[in-house]
Amino acid sequence: MNHFKKSSEAFIEYLQIEKNASQYTVKYYLNDLETFFAFLYQEGIDNLQEVNYQEIRLFLTILYDRKLSRRSVSRKISSIRSFYKFLEREDQVTGNPFVNVTLPKASKPIPSFLYMEELEKLFEVNDLSDPVGQRNQAIIETLYATGIRVSECQGMLLEDIDFTIGTMFIKGKGRKERYIPFGRFAEVALDTYINDGRNKLLDKANSSTNSVFLNARGAPLTSRGMRLILNKIVEKAALTVHVNPHKLRHTFATHMLNEGADLRTVQELLGHENLSATQIYTHVTKDRLRSVYMNSHPRASDKYSDQRGDDSGS
Repeated sequence: MNHFKKSSEAFIEYLQIEKNASQYTVKYYLNDLETFFAFLYQEGIDNLQEVNYQEIRLFLTILYDRKLSRRSVSRKISSIRSFYKFLEREDQVTGNPFVNVTLPKASKPIPSFLYMEELEKLFEVNDLSDPVGQRNQAIIETLYATGIRVSECQGMLLEDIDFTIGTMFIKGKGRKERYIPFGRFAEVALDTYINDGRNKLLDKANSSTNSVFLNARGAPLTSRGMRLILNKIVEKAALTVHVNPHKLRHTFATHMLNEGADLRTVQELLGHENLSATQIYTHVTKDRLRSVYMNSHPRASDKYSDQRGDDSGS
């Protein structure tokens, strides 16, 4: 498979430099290409130009025989299609055999989220007189207030927070940057932690850092550390539901939309490149559904019958 190496290396370089792809994205592309190259080697194909629709159908059959999910198969086909598109641009092939391959539709499960009663329990368990408790409160308030990813929260620096206008500068996936507003509860939690608890944690370290969130030894907190913290908060709150940082992101998006925020605004706040990624949050709770129905349908509540009665008496 060495004869494919040069083409794949050029493609990866293109992803990193021109597309600003993250290391995780590059890793997935590489894995998908290696699967494809192994198939070509097994079939005795040593020229990317020789791949036709028959080979692609056989490749898809092999992937399904491996019990891969529709989502995994779609990703692999999409990766290889992008690879061929790059090869076309570089005049290494004269056509893209994957251009008309129909991707299998992956099911899109509705993201799980927390109700306000469950959230309130999470906000009530931290000891705000303790540096670690102040930090934990700041983390959970920030995650819910902004909907940012745990990696974005973990990488936040002191200079990224502007208390004067209530915004955070977020460095997101694919080196994309955005500003996110935050509200009063997050402001209070962050201000308390940064000006009190964080200084006490920093005193335990031998070096200084601009990272906002620190561990008990005063060093920058890792993403894994944040997840462990959230698990402990859930245990203290005695919640029976599974909670992870991404569920708080789901909750942020769901609550924003349920309260009337438009889809484009939520897309911008979440840092989604495509609106389709945000549309999975357009589900509504049963309570919200009933409320809208009762207030909107002409024959759903008594207020319309009262009006009708008034009209009939005139």
